Amino acid sequence: MKKLQLTTKIFIGLALGILLGIILQPNPDIAVKFVKPFGTLFLNLIKLVIVPLVFSSLVVGTCGMDDVRKLGRIGGKTVAYYMLTTAFAVTIGLILANLSNVGGGFSIPVDAKVEVAEAPNVIETLLNIIPSNPLKALVDGNMLQIIAFALIIGAGIIGIGEKGKVLFNFFDSMADVMYKIIAVIMEFAPIGVFALITPVVAQNGPGVLLPLLKLIVVVYAGCAIHALFTYSATVSLFAKVSPVKFFKGIAPAMVFAFTTASSSATLPISMKRSEENLGVPKSVTSFVLPLGATINMDGTAIYQGVCAFFIAQVYGINLPISAQLTIILTATLASIGTAGVPGAGMIMLGMVLQSVGLPIEGIALIAGVDRILDMMRTMINITGDAACATIIAATEGELNRSVYEKPASSAK
Repeated sequence: MKKLQLTTKIFIGLALGILLGIILQPNPDIAVKFVKPFGTLFLNLIKLVIVPLVFSSLVVGTCGMDDVRKLGRIGGKTVAYYMLTTAFAVTIGLILANLSNVGGGFSIPVDAKVEVAEAPNVIETLLNIIPSNPLKALVDGNMLQIIAFALIIGAGIIGIGEKGKVLFNFFDSMADVMYKIIAVIMEFAPIGVFALITPVVAQNGPGVLLPLLKLIVVVYAGCAIHALFTYSATVSLFAKVSPVKFFKGIAPAMVFAFTTASSSATLPISMKRSEENLGVPKSVTSFVLPLGATINMDGTAIYQGVCAFFIAQVYGINLPISAQLTIILTATLASIGTAGVPGAGMIMLGMVLQSVGLPIEGIALIAGVDRILDMMRTMINITGDAACATIIAATEGELNRSVYEKPASSAK
């Protein structure tokens, strides 16, 4: 087992977890009581380093850009890529939903009820990006505010020049310490993945999956198409990078994201694999990936398009092209408007439904399989983050291709 690559070990843990989950379907409480705690412990270890890692690495990354103009240039490229791919993703979702007749033949349960948190006001969200109390933002784990505070600190360090080196060295050391902790934690990733997937499979057996199997298949197909075509095309065209090597390099993070359904929890692994396997410099990963984990929701956008069309069909409502264009626009803008909000995927779907006059109660129809859908859309979200980081590094002439082109046997 020691000779196996981490990706292989994680896949083995995933497969064994699925197998045990199937075996424990008659008694899912066993999986919840005795297996899930190990997964929760592993997630807590990952979450332990997220805030200090994001903050310290963003400060270091900002300082590594030398001047504020470079920061603005990279920021503009990053946001543009995220917005364009999100719009393309929801378009793919709607096309597949139309072709597959995704909601055909599904009946509305009598007891379908749902409570959706109120969508945040866009102006308030923008104003709240700048924290009035940065320490509270760090404690609460408010990623948008943490990103803003780190960028301001980094810009300030650049501004005072030589005097800022002491503070820069402090954050640089903190980031290195966090990376070391992550390296140790990742040795237990196969066990964590095993413990996280087992209760999911045990609790969500065929009984909940079969009635909505077409919806699941369409969402998964949309995510696969987006990854294989959109990301492959962009990394190949703009970064001159082989899509096969790109996916191979980021595979451990993809598997982890699929299992945990958490972009934030996957962030440390995404950063580590992007640097070590793809040759993206720390100055780029520390800016692009935290921002992507907060506002980039390509997988979620596909989910919005398919589910909106599904709900419309179930309620017998026709969605003209104009309404579908509105869905594309709303889902794209909502990816930033709901950034950093707990349950952002559900809030985004509520906003999309409201934008075209669909009943928000329709969310209850897919609530039973939302976890299954969340796993795939999270995996696509973090893959898009890594693709963007690779492209930004390449266009800035900072992609270390000697690291990227190293033999697969040397990637751990």
